[in-house]
This record gives sequence, structure tokens and C-alpha cells, in this order.
Amino acid sequence: MAVRGPEGGVRRARAAQTEAALKEAAVRVFARVGYLNAKITDITAEAGRSAGSFYSHFADKEELLEALLQDILDAGDRSVVEDPAHDPDFTSRAAVRWHVASSWSFTTAHGPVMTALRQAAMVDPRFARRMWELMDPVAADLAGHLDHVTAAGHTLPGPPQEVARAMMALVSEYAALWLDQPPEARLTPDAAVDLLTDLIHTGITGPRP
Repeated sequence: MAVRGPEGGVRRARAAQTEAALKEAAVRVFARVGYLNAKITDITAEAGRSAGSFYSHFADKEELLEALLQDILDAGDRSVVEDPAHDPDFTSRAAVRWHVASSWSFTTAHGPVMTALRQAAMVDPRFARRMWELMDPVAADLAGHLDHVTAAGHTLPGPPQEVARAMMALVSEYAALWLDQPPEARLTPDAAVDLLTDLIHTGITGPRP
């Protein structure tokens, strides 16, 4: 039976704190040893929680990683809604660059999680499918932005949903490559975003005059 009143509120707050602590600890452990080498006991020890507390929130390590991805996607959705600079007209290079820069910022800021997602997807086809299921609403939204491109008379290189997925993969995979390079060998973030922007914008609208 659910506990109501102040006691129930305290329990919910403690549960939320534990869940947040486990997520934060997982990110640190993934950054230190990699997703595939991380053990649930490593995560609970890092969080200062009991091993049993983990299973009160997540069925396994994959479910925790899925929750981390969902958090990132939710934060990205909020940033789009709250930013008045958002423009869905992808005939505009500036509109494409805004989306690339936003994706780049989230991808590079959450490097350990993005690396963990790639590692999990490589060894678990089921997780790979689930990862794309979670990201498909983002792809669908981007595909809607491409309606402006076709309305302007341009021919997309493929179906809109697949073009959107390719755009997302291009940004995430190049960001992963960028993060793996020594800092002195990297393009600046702005130069990397411009490179990706020009590849995508030219690919969907054709060369600029």
C-alpha cells in the first residue's frame, strides 16, 4: 500500500536522490573504466549506495544507460522549446547550424554516456534497436524540418526520416572522433560545427552558388 502524507513525500524524495546518485556515479564509472567493464557493484560503490538499492530503480545496467539517454533527450527537447533562435527551415544554413551546434553541445558534454551507448549497441543488437527507438522522435522532428527543403524545390538524397537519421549519426560519430583526439589535434568546436553544417546543408540543398 502506498504511503501518503509527509512520510510518503520523504520516501519519494530519498528514492529520487538515490536514483540521481546512481546515474551520476554510472557516468563517472563509465568515464573511468568504460561501459563494458563497468560492474553494477562499481556503480553502487561509487554512489555510496547498497547493491540492493540499484535494483529498486533499474533492472540492469542497460536499463540505467537507457535512462541516461532519455535524460539527455529530454534536456535537448527543453532547450529547443526554450530557445527563440530555433528555426525549422532547413533551407537556411543558419537554421541547420543551430541544430548542429545544439546536438554537438549535448553530445560532447555527455561524452561518457555517448561512448557507453556506442559500446552497448555494438555488443547487444536489442539495445541498439531500443536506442534508435528512443531517438526516433528526434529524427521525426528533423524530418519535418526537411519539408521546407522539398517545398523549396530541392531533392533530398533519400527518404526524410533516413536523411534525418544520417544527419544525427554524422554529428554523433564525428563528435566521438573529435573527443578521442588529443586536444591539440582537434578543430575548434566552432570549426567542427561549421564543417558538419556545410556537409549537411550542402547535402540537402545542393552547392551554394
